[in-house]
Amino acid sequence: MPFDYTQISAAFPWFFPLAVGLFGACIGSFLNVVIYRVPLDKSIVFPGSHCGCGQPIHWYDNIPVFSWFLLRGRARCCGRNFSARYPSIELLTALLFVACWLLFPPLIALCGWIFISGLIAATFIDLDHFIIPDAFTLGLGVVGVLLSAIIPALHGQDHEYFMLASLRALVCSLQGLLVGSGLVLWIALLAEVLLKKEALGFGDVKFIGAIGAFCGWQGALFALFGGATIGTVWVALAWTWQKFTGKTAAAAPRSETPDGEPAPLGFGAQIPFGPMLAAAAALYFLGARPWVSAWFDTLNPLF
Repeated sequence: MPFDYTQISAAFPWFFPLAVGLFGACIGSFLNVVIYRVPLDKSIVFPGSHCGCGQPIHWYDNIPVFSWFLLRGRARCCGRNFSARYPSIELLTALLFVACWLLFPPLIALCGWIFISGLIAATFIDLDHFIIPDAFTLGLGVVGVLLSAIIPALHGQDHEYFMLASLRALVCSLQGLLVGSGLVLWIALLAEVLLKKEALGFGDVKFIGAIGAFCGWQGALFALFGGATIGTVWVALAWTWQKFTGKTAAAAPRSETPDGEPAPLGFGAQIPFGPMLAAAAALYFLGARPWVSAWFDTLNPLF
């Protein structure tokens, strides 16, 4: 008898969301390792989780979210503080995984988990280092194209002939990758000419291409302009707080001079754009797609 998850879901509606949430928290714990180690070119497998003092962290002290609260944010071995960002990333991943499960069929939810994981890792690496590694730009783009061919419903293609649906979804994914990265590249080059300095990093160009591979060209455009809007609001609020209190807000984006030195928010300071792109991409994937598609449809008669 084939497995029918809908029967379990009907009998125990809490089961799958809870299981997905726990799974997402575990993935979030792994993403914490990825975020710390990948920019340093360290293995994400060996050695296992360990404290800053060098002592290994036992499994019962490495339970996602809960261990941080049980230990009150301190290492059992030496008492040093653990950043609250660790459980925050685990909880964020868990919540977004559950959202994917509740919003989409299982196969699309699986694609969403992969996409969301890439967005989260890219976000925090960019915040820390002002870079987005190729694994989360080129790698995520390749994965998006492959998943589009294997799971055509990712781009809304559900033709009765799988090969035809797969081909259409593949075209949508490639369009998103090429249109997204191409548009951002031209914007970056134009801004560099006008401002006489680099306005967007090449990592952002590749990152928007990866977003397009999962979300199509409409999603890539939404991520670009939606990310710019989110960034403008975020920076404006942080700058206002800084202006009136003389202190940098805890939630303010990291800012640097063109030479890489820390700098207060203001004109000429550089801030990472990847987190804004990721936030807009997640918003599009999780709910904004129908409204954005409908808006683009209204423009069709104009062209």
